[in-house]
Amino acid sequence: MGIVGIRKRGFSEALLPLVVAVLFGSIIFVERFKIASGLNYTNYRQVSTLRLERIQNHLDKINKPPVITIQSPDGDIIDCVHKRKQPALDHPLLKNHKIQKTPPEMPKMVKKQALKENDEMNRNNKNEDQVKMNMNIKGTWQMWHTNGTRCPKGTVPIRRSTVHDVLRAKSLFDFGKKQRKFDLHRRSDAPDVVSGNGHEHAIAYTGTSQEVFGAKATINVWDPSIQVVNEFSLSQIWILSGSFDGSDLNSIEAGWQVSPELYGDSRPRLFTYWTTDSYQATGCYNLLCAGFVQTNSRIAIGAAISPVSSYSGNQYDVTILIWKDPKLGNWWMGFGDNTLVGYWPAELFTHLADHATMVEWGGEVVNTRPSGVHTATQMGSGHFAEDGFGKASYFRNLEIVDSDNSLSSVHGISTLAENTNCYNIKSLYNNEWGTYFYYGGPGNNPKCP
Repeated sequence: MGIVGIRKRGFSEALLPLVVAVLFGSIIFVERFKIASGLNYTNYRQVSTLRLERIQNHLDKINKPPVITIQSPDGDIIDCVHKRKQPALDHPLLKNHKIQKTPPEMPKMVKKQALKENDEMNRNNKNEDQVKMNMNIKGTWQMWHTNGTRCPKGTVPIRRSTVHDVLRAKSLFDFGKKQRKFDLHRRSDAPDVVSGNGHEHAIAYTGTSQEVFGAKATINVWDPSIQVVNEFSLSQIWILSGSFDGSDLNSIEAGWQVSPELYGDSRPRLFTYWTTDSYQATGCYNLLCAGFVQTNSRIAIGAAISPVSSYSGNQYDVTILIWKDPKLGNWWMGFGDNTLVGYWPAELFTHLADHATMVEWGGEVVNTRPSGVHTATQMGSGHFAEDGFGKASYFRNLEIVDSDNSLSSVHGISTLAENTNCYNIKSLYNNEWGTYFYYGGPGNNPKCP
């Protein structure tokens, strides 16, 4: 009965050894996760057959029947699903939604603006890393491509979810969602990434006085170590609108993330997120709920990014662009060299149905204070901003999209890090990288108890 349910969707036994015993009408799962970073975790879960059936029913809804299936070298199963059968279209607000076939109008590039002589960033123009920056930087791709198999035209690649993925979450409701933010405690002068509940940040952000229609940046990719399974480390762009201290915050997010709880390993993965109610009930990561409409057959959201940067070695980065289509109003995502991945339909949003009021770029970690001290989960490369190129992680070429659908370099950004002894950030400017910053840190250290 229950065991059949476990086998039905398949899993990589090499990655997730599983012992199952039937006791008193329940199933005891003994799950051992052996993570690439050396993190080992054993969790004993008692799961009733009723709960297992509920989990399987949910998986049947989000794991759509594939045209073909691709086994990735990292253990992922990629299902090539017909684009009209993808999970997005199950959303009640998208009942009558027709997938956008006409490509959106790409944002126009604006020549780099000259800095005023008294601009604070002008003092950073001659940065010691400028020569190094143009060397040893390469793009990344995704691990499931390595065997040469691609999804057929008319399908989209979707990372298959398993029973194990759901059991790592706190509950079926929490599966695929960011931790809900109750009893928020944040600095009154902070932009709202909805700090609190152990979420810590090192971010750059725009003011709230302008209307914003998108943002872009190139993000350095690393594989930070995670101390405990229910923590994560990510680097992303936030597109925000709504009230930060209420329950109607709209957010669109994309970048890379290491999350053992969500993915079962410690590889950095391309991810997306959205919410319209401050992370309470709406939205989710990737395609784990209805909402994001994928149009690309070569990029799998939630799949591992490879290769990654190394200390004092080659640096790898990814470019993310999110912008509002001026004609149809959908929020599109571009990856790499303006490759269209898909879009968040305008119907999903309230405030973002019009425009954004703030953009944030940077890193976020969850600090659960294991053993009563600050977590050793790393942000970025695990090194502080002052270590510079090849050692600290970076965001470069920060840009925003204006009301006339034009991209322009961001000037006058503000920065925030809740605890600079744990994670910090330093913004700079030069002609090659425009506005950029280094950020990150090791977490727990003698100054960060």
